[in-house]
Amino acid sequence: MIDRHHLKIVRAIETHGTMTEAANALFLTQSALSHAMKKVEKDFGVPLWRKEGRRLVLTQAGKSLLNLAQRVLPQFEHTEAQLRRMAEGKQGTLRIGMECNPCFEWLLKVVAPFLKAYPDVDVDVKRAVTFGGLQALHGYDIDILLTPDPLELPSISYKGVFDYEQVLVMNAQHLLTQYDIIEPEYLAHETLITYPVEESRLDIFSHFLHPANRTVKQHRQIETTEIILQMVAAGRGVTALPKWLIEESKDYANLAYRSLGKQGVQKTLYLGYRKEDDPFQLVDAFIQLASQP
Repeated sequence: MIDRHHLKIVRAIETHGTMTEAANALFLTQSALSHAMKKVEKDFGVPLWRKEGRRLVLTQAGKSLLNLAQRVLPQFEHTEAQLRRMAEGKQGTLRIGMECNPCFEWLLKVVAPFLKAYPDVDVDVKRAVTFGGLQALHGYDIDILLTPDPLELPSISYKGVFDYEQVLVMNAQHLLTQYDIIEPEYLAHETLITYPVEESRLDIFSHFLHPANRTVKQHRQIETTEIILQMVAAGRGVTALPKWLIEESKDYANLAYRSLGKQGVQKTLYLGYRKEDDPFQLVDAFIQLASQP
């Protein structure tokens, strides 16, 4: 029958592509690896991979096994890491994923007191533009997801911890500063600078421009908040960011901001976490700290 050993082999084949590299990664001989998987193929009567040149490509049956491996193996690894930390007299590592790129500065304000309160706990923050947060949370790759756009799942709960307004940011001498609020049509001739994220996940498009059937002259994408703000301060374009971030920016004197529409684009930052899965109560402790004014 299928066991954890088989799942690790299929994952290694998918990752490395060849029998040799997969065997080396698992510290197995090629014959041992091949023998283990041939038994699975014999038991179920289906091939798990096929050769394309030197590479191994998973069949439909192999991909089904890989899907199981990707869901189950992280849970094994997470629990094993917890047990090792217990044996060392430590409580573990709190793994936080971010889907809010400009919120790293806010997160630092919570991480600092958390580390002070829990000296035996480490914190690992995954900060990536293309980070698949909900999947990682559901798959036990992270313990908490920081997101402004929660997606409901039966196994996931969310706690709102911070309200903020998304505003249009521009050079302090920009012509748009003449307006008290920004209407969608005002941006028709502007260069908009954002993070490299699809438009559907950018609030200025999904909550402001697209509902009005408007767009911008040019859309540029930059990965880091610091460079985006420097570009805007230099008059190379405009951007949309949380108001609190601009007010705390070292370039604030060179920047101005205006609300997007009469009501503004109001957002809430949420912490997502798995229900009934907090053996050290670290998630609860972090959420309590994050919820404090």
